[in-house]
Amino acid sequence: MTQAMALDDWDDAWGTDAVATIVGLSLAFPEFSSDDLRREMRAPNRSSQIGAAFRSAQKQGLIESVGYKQSSSKTRNNGSHKVWRRKSEGVEAA
Repeated sequence: MTQAMALDDWDDAWGTDAVATIVGLSLAFPEFSSDDLRREMRAPNRSSQIGAAFRSAQKQGLIESVGYKQSSSKTRNNGSHKVWRRKSEGVEAA
């Protein structure tokens, strides 16, 4: 599969919305995870977009990882995933 074919179902709008939702989660909760994002957002075209959204928010200096916990999502089969929090200098409360 070529890279162009792999990106055919990539949803840029979902990624933008997901980062905005991550910012909202970071302002609403002291800690949050991808389980919270899944509850708040429509499903992405590709499951890898969830991790990409968190990496994007992290690269932008908005959030930081604080550990791991067991996922409650059936699609994750109780696997572990990162727990995040707002980076104090990254996001200002409105």
